[in-house]
Amino acid sequence: MHTDLATGLVVALDIGGTKIAGALVDGEGRVRVRSRRPTPAREDAETVMAAVEDVLGELAASPLWEAADAVGIGSAGPVDAARGTVSPVNVPGWRDYPLVERVHRAAGGRPVTLVGDGVAMTAAEHWLGAARGHDNALCLVVSTGVGGGLVLGGRLHPGPTGNAGHIGHIVVELDGEPCACGGRGCVERVASGPHLARRALENG
Repeated sequence: MHTDLATGLVVALDIGGTKIAGALVDGEGRVRVRSRRPTPAREDAETVMAAVEDVLGELAASPLWEAADAVGIGSAGPVDAARGTVSPVNVPGWRDYPLVERVHRAAGGRPVTLVGDGVAMTAAEHWLGAARGHDNALCLVVSTGVGGGLVLGGRLHPGPTGNAGHIGHIVVELDGEPCACGGRGCVERVASGPHLARRALENG
């Protein structure tokens, strides 16, 4: 039987090219409080970070905030979990941005774990969603970008930097359209949400 006790709460942040979402989540995966801001993706690094801090500030206004003892971040990639930095292709103001350090400070010194957003989604799907009970899975994110994560042998495999399964910048069209990453013909350029919509409009 579920209780309403605020035990095992964590702060969850989902940082993408379109939105920055935050929540206080309990040990059973239930969202107790949520906040959201648009991502000012074309602005400078500090403007983007200010939006993250706004989300954290709204969560901190909840009486449940003090029960949260850690922060988990799923960020658009690539990320470098070992260094605590992010360089999202769709947020050009953040290049090797020290996100873990900044969130650690903004969240009152709580410990922070960083992975790619596809890895975070895969962890959730393996715990409570479509990949539950499966030993091996590839889970994909199709949004502003394209990402993914891997479960192998029943365990999440984020890889040494937190990017394993991030397929968005695999080249699928050798002479394809230029991608924001600097390559051409990447999966993300072909199959992300904005580019799917663009191609549909162009082709009637």
